[in-house]
Amino acid sequence: MTNNEDKIELFERKPIPQAVAQLAVPTILSSLVMVLYNMADTYFVGMLNDPVQNAAVTLAAPVLLAFNAVNNLFGVGSSSMMSRALGRRDYEAVQKSSAFGFYCALFCSLLFSFLCMVFRSPLLQLLGADVHTVSATNDYLQWTVICGAAPAILNVVMAYMVRSEGASLHASLGTMSGCLLNIVLDPIFILPWGLNMGAAGAGLATFISNGVACLYFFVLVYSKRKETCVCFNPRKFGWEKAIVLGVCGVGIPASIQNLLNVTGMTILNNFTSAYQADAVAAMGIAQKINMLPLQIALGFSQGIMPLISYNYSSRNDKRMKDSLLFVLKTLIPCMLLVSVVYYLGAGALIGAFMKNPSIIAYGTQFLRGFCLGLPFLCMDFVAVGVFQAIGLGSAAFIFAILRKIVLEIPALYVLNYFFPLYGLSYSQFAAEFVLSIAAVWMLARIFRKLQSQPKTV
Repeated sequence: MTNNEDKIELFERKPIPQAVAQLAVPTILSSLVMVLYNMADTYFVGMLNDPVQNAAVTLAAPVLLAFNAVNNLFGVGSSSMMSRALGRRDYEAVQKSSAFGFYCALFCSLLFSFLCMVFRSPLLQLLGADVHTVSATNDYLQWTVICGAAPAILNVVMAYMVRSEGASLHASLGTMSGCLLNIVLDPIFILPWGLNMGAAGAGLATFISNGVACLYFFVLVYSKRKETCVCFNPRKFGWEKAIVLGVCGVGIPASIQNLLNVTGMTILNNFTSAYQADAVAAMGIAQKINMLPLQIALGFSQGIMPLISYNYSSRNDKRMKDSLLFVLKTLIPCMLLVSVVYYLGAGALIGAFMKNPSIIAYGTQFLRGFCLGLPFLCMDFVAVGVFQAIGLGSAAFIFAILRKIVLEIPALYVLNYFFPLYGLSYSQFAAEFVLSIAAVWMLARIFRKLQSQPKTV
């Protein structure tokens, strides 16, 4: 590969602030654009001033979040395997890992669409759609899931793979191309002056934009086929034991973690739906606004994964630890500042999406509950990113169980019992506070163990 020296320079020799910036900044920008794209659906559907249409987008969110189960299985799993193989200079394993992840993601996305089509009615009921919202929710799912699962999943999986070898800018450009197109198409498809499709129009815009993002990655990999280690050649696909175990060892726990997130969101939406469409719409808007800082934290954790993986595999423990500390010292103060701004300005932020007094009143309380957990959640995101980067899928799985099964889902029931409706948004804060303590303990334990091991390379 002609650009291996560039990769070695980035992962091994470039100053940490510069290396982190090169990897994380494009990922964060991509994440921010993705937030704007997610908010665009809510914003433009909200302009219809129809709580039913806005509730449809909110109720469908758990299914779209479930895409990340496949994204994490084959995107996180294969990219971690690829970066660790790069650290060992095993370029054949990089190609085989990418081919395995790509074709498995393609098969699973098509299966996902088929199952959602066959079991559409029970799915809508499970999501909490009622007689008022079922039609709009079904129309939105038609485009985003039944037609759109494959492009939605593949463009994210390919972005992970491209990012794994340090090409974070290209990965972000691919993701952003689809997101920006979605923002342009949304008003055309949703609003009365355009096609007037409502929530269905938002779904169609998402489907088209994901298809464009996939096209970008196919063109990128083909044009750089003599330089990149990312490979979609079917001849490189196989069931080689080391590849399957390496990808699935990280990917399966990451996938289960996401399925638990979907479960938590579905339970939250079902609790909220008992208070009718205004409360559901307000919860959806508050969640979308809270996604902005969440995606920044996620962008940091995803952006540094290749750097952590590479230096872990090449046993440069000091560079690995210094990179992690640099990210935490940058990220946590930013999240504290955002929490203060969100808490004080919650009403104005909700009001920017819908001028409905009832929705503003609900959403203000919801957003204030969500934002309290931000500083702790960013610590947890970074810790899980480290676990995935170094192949500790079991640790990431334990954290997923702790976050949802042990802490957050029980907190939803308890807080809703004592503080009906308004207590729901504080469940995340309760869970992440406890989990952040566990994150610090686990990371310290990992680095103590690394220091005690003799270096073999």
